[in-house]
Amino acid sequence: MNEQQIHSLLEYLLNLPAENEVVEFKQAKNNFDFKDLGKYFSALSNEANLQNKASAWLVFGVNNSKQIVGSEYRKSRPELDRLKHEIAEKVNNRLTYIEIYELNTPKGRVILFQIPPAPKGIPTSFEGFFFGRDGESVGPLNIEEIERIRRQITQTDWSMGICQSASIADLDPYAIEVARKNFKVKNPRIAHEIDAWDDTTFLNKAKLTINGTITNTAILLLGKPESEHYIAPAIARITWVLKNLNNIEKDYAHFSCPLLLALDDVFAKIRNLKYRYITGFTLFPEEVNRYEPRDIKEALSNCIAHQDYALSGRINVVELEDEQLIFSNAGSFLPGSVANVLESDQPPVFYRNSFLVQAMVNLNMIDTIGSGIKRMFYNQRAKYFPMPDFNFDDQKVKLTLIGKVLDIEYAKVLAKNPDLSLNEIIMLDKVQKRKEINDYEIEILRKRNLIEGRKPNFIISENLAIKTEQIGHYIKNKGFDKEYYHKLIIEFITKNKKATKEEIRNLLWNKLPDILDEKQKENKVYNLLRELRMSNLIINIGTDKKSLWSLNTSSKK
Repeated sequence: MNEQQIHSLLEYLLNLPAENEVVEFKQAKNNFDFKDLGKYFSALSNEANLQNKASAWLVFGVNNSKQIVGSEYRKSRPELDRLKHEIAEKVNNRLTYIEIYELNTPKGRVILFQIPPAPKGIPTSFEGFFFGRDGESVGPLNIEEIERIRRQITQTDWSMGICQSASIADLDPYAIEVARKNFKVKNPRIAHEIDAWDDTTFLNKAKLTINGTITNTAILLLGKPESEHYIAPAIARITWVLKNLNNIEKDYAHFSCPLLLALDDVFAKIRNLKYRYITGFTLFPEEVNRYEPRDIKEALSNCIAHQDYALSGRINVVELEDEQLIFSNAGSFLPGSVANVLESDQPPVFYRNSFLVQAMVNLNMIDTIGSGIKRMFYNQRAKYFPMPDFNFDDQKVKLTLIGKVLDIEYAKVLAKNPDLSLNEIIMLDKVQKRKEINDYEIEILRKRNLIEGRKPNFIISENLAIKTEQIGHYIKNKGFDKEYYHKLIIEFITKNKKATKEEIRNLLWNKLPDILDEKQKENKVYNLLRELRMSNLIINIGTDKKSLWSLNTSSKK
């Protein structure tokens, strides 16, 4: 929001008849107790959920009479921005402010905290306690309201709805066959039992049907194209559009159920051309795929799994020639923010379509360990490409993957600084995309000597990224992170089907840090192979004395 929009918002809030369950004014002249702040966050978040509001507002610098009196609370912008992290540390699921706005008026400074609604089915707690509002008062969320929020899970799982007049005859036989094969890959220990099951038993076991009745999930993933009407007004449709650099359509295609098969059909339409690095910078590879195939399938699967089918929207995949891929689906982003996903070390607590998600897991289409989005960020980082872009406007989730170097200085900084954290890279990515960065992010990037210039016109400077005396030997002594070496090995084996230890040794040797001696390099190669084997990504199909490495095609993906 720009300053005029913030001013209009404040005017709207001040003109409300009175404070209510989703709007609270506080004078906060000089300070405000952090625990009280957390209680208000929990209470306003829960009330926003119960009243189906997009957000709630806590406003500092305004008294009970709705007169602006000004607030000196956390006058340093970096200190104000740190509140997002501090609140996330105390709130379940790391929920935090959508945004914190400052407005300097003639009567004093006003701070507007935008608070997200509690996710459907999950009340928001602060330090383990649920809070709510009763008019202007804050207190424990009553049991009826807690249960009302929790019941939202069962009320909104569209995917387990029953298609009353549908039968197995409405499912595509080939889709069922592919589903059975995928289920066997996911469950190799009972593969012989799966072969013996009839279709009804298999569909029940794979949790596509419920006691033999056809669900929305079964139609969506396995239904014949003409069976789509069973899930109306929901739409089972993926549209792929190819546009040129002038944003003019060159080609398009529509794909309906069974979406299990449509997934591969859409993937085949996407032109994943090679990207050639046009600079002589020695740390860059010669060429790479513009997009990681696994990232494309992850994005498509996420669209299917997390679409809000009640909104009757379609899934869109827009391909801009040699530039970017844009995936979009209907519905809000339940984790609240991408930062919550990247910082969390556990799967999401709640899924919009729990029944559908479980079925897709059973058919080996997705996993539920919460690593897919994070992996996209690391894959883009490994190629020195811009970070994935997420947009949540207009009740849609839109993901953009850019398949090229956008700013050569950004790419050089990433190449020369393999120790940069993902958060620092995301901050730097905002600079190359000419997005606004807050004072806290400016402080971090300046401390690392990664940007120069004046706000808001910062630029990335490769010359500032590493001290002059470090250039030339920094990378050779530091080396790359494990993910880089793991990726090299996996790609080499994928291309050649198998590889000896000597071939892998030759692949990595000159890329290992010069600071290591011969024996240490040998140990490094051994440890990298061992880590991949322990992760079930590769297997030794040779002997202990003469190893021959291959991809473990039966491992979980």
